[in-house]
Amino acid sequence: MQENGYIHFNQAEGRDCLTLGGDWTVAHYIDLKKQLANLGDVPQSVTCNIESMKKLDTAGVQLLYRALGEHKLRQLPLTEQQHNLIDTVINACSNQEPPLPPKSNGFVKMLERIGIFSSNLYRNQRDLLGFMGATLQSAAQVIGRPSRWRVTAFVAQLEETGLNALPIVALLTFLVGAVVAFLGATVLSDFGASIYTINLVGFSFLREFAVLLTAIMLAGRTASAFTAQLGSMKANEEIDALRAQGLNPLELLVLPRVLAMLVSLPALTLVAMASGIGGGMVISALTLDISPALFLHIFERDTGINHFWVGMIKAPVFAFVIAIIGCNEGFKVSGSAQSVGEHTTSSVVQSIFMVILLDALFALFFMEINW
Repeated sequence: MQENGYIHFNQAEGRDCLTLGGDWTVAHYIDLKKQLANLGDVPQSVTCNIESMKKLDTAGVQLLYRALGEHKLRQLPLTEQQHNLIDTVINACSNQEPPLPPKSNGFVKMLERIGIFSSNLYRNQRDLLGFMGATLQSAAQVIGRPSRWRVTAFVAQLEETGLNALPIVALLTFLVGAVVAFLGATVLSDFGASIYTINLVGFSFLREFAVLLTAIMLAGRTASAFTAQLGSMKANEEIDALRAQGLNPLELLVLPRVLAMLVSLPALTLVAMASGIGGGMVISALTLDISPALFLHIFERDTGINHFWVGMIKAPVFAFVIAIIGCNEGFKVSGSAQSVGEHTTSSVVQSIFMVILLDALFALFFMEINW
């Protein structure tokens, strides 16, 4: 049976004495709190008598802590278990809320974001260059040893990256060529120069559109496939198993994909050039009454071979960068499905960004050498 807790204050022999009795538990918390409020401030020199105290829990310790203070509370003649309870309550009561962070400045936060982005960009480019060097080193070790060539893997990747992508690349560039020819015919007709639509289509597709559209298409289609395939293998620890068997993952997994891209993208660029010019030829025949024979004659007469080589020189560079980025992001996968998705997205974004950046640099270079 519980006994109501109580507290009495009296003076005996010129000394302040505080008598604590009954059960100091949560059941009597409200009553004890009222008694302490009526008691007022307890003098520091008070002597405590707890011989009549029966039970003590965390609610009672909290009341005593507020009334007596930490020093006086620890001096009470209690059991070891009760002192452990007191330590727990005092530690909980003394922990203060962490201070609120200062209000951040918008300009400082913007600089912080720029710094984080720059740091991540530098780290990604450094890792990409390291992976590129490791791939070239593996290629140099394998090129003189035909027994180590992965012909089957190369042919399989060639079919996946080149042959299977042929219809969509041809269709896309044909439609873009038709759109360019239609816009050229519409605009140039105002100046009486509709015949120069042929030159517009020829220059744009030989120099820029064919290789750029093909590279962007393969960046979204093939780089993401490379990252997803290698990322799934990394998540399933298949790449670690290859290393445990003494095999080089770069030689088995990366080199066939890079070589397949180096063959596929230039070949698809040729198809894209032909399809784009074909689309321009169809629109010229329908809107400008320029026969295919006349179109090809003017195209051959006014378009130099250097424009063709400008586009073809870019193709293997774009292919190598796209394949390296796709494989590198696949090897970065940490092991979860979310990581596979994040790195697949990253590979597509990086590939397209690098293709456009390199295309701009090529344009400046060829402009300087009057090509």
